[in-house]
Formats: sequence, C-alpha cells, structure tokens
Amino acid sequence: MARMSANLTPFLTQWAITALALWVASYVFRGVRFDSTGALIVSALLLGFANALVRPLLIVLTLPLTLVTFGLFLLVINALVILLVSALVRGFHIDGFWTALLASLFVSILSVIIGALVTGGDPAMTIRMPQGSGNWL
Repeated sequence: MARMSANLTPFLTQWAITALALWVASYVFRGVRFDSTGALIVSALLLGFANALVRPLLIVLTLPLTLVTFGLFLLVINALVILLVSALVRGFHIDGFWTALLASLFVSILSVIIGALVTGGDPAMTIRMPQGSGNWL
C-alpha cells in the first residue's frame, strides 16, 4: 500500500500541473477551448496517458524522420498527440494543427516551469516504475 501511495502523489501532482497548463493555454490561445471543467480534467488525464503510451510509439515509428529533422519532428508528434486528445474528449476544442503545435509547446514549457516550482526538484515527486527482475515474460 505504501508503494502505491508513493506513486500516487507524483501522479496526481503531474495531472494537476498538466490541467493548470492546459487551462492557462486556453486563455493564451484563442483556438484552445474547454466547454467545462470536467473536459479540462479529462483532457489532462488523457494527455498524460497519451504522452506515456502513444507518443513513444509514434517516436519509434517516425525515428528516421526525426533523425533527418534533427528532432524537430518531435514538435509535430506533440501537436498530433494534443489533436488526438481533443478528438477523443468531448468539450475540448483545438482549431487546427498550428494551434495544436503552439499550444503543445506552451503546455510543455509551462508544465516544466510549474513542476519545478511545485516540486522544487524533489526526487520523491517523480513517478517511479516498479523495480523487478527486468524480465518481460
């Protein structure tokens, strides 16, 4: 139980930071809108899951293109992930690719800044993966 709560606090903190960054982005960018607080909360949660699950897969699949563009294609991947989340969450609207690109940059940078301020660089506030033997099968 203690192990679960050790990972739950950093997860909830990151979720709140992402929600705050998305909320601020909706005031900075005219093309980012939330119909309700619930849509904002669900969007932040789904964005976290998409960044953890879908984004790494996209990075691997587009690795040659990412290498040729010296990593700049990662910005496109970030925009596509935000567009995916907006397509999946009713009440979260993004007005096109360029808005998604700028909003994803803004949310990423703001999340890092808020995260540094909130956690103070505390290693206890990082989400830890379970330690095991390393065998997948």
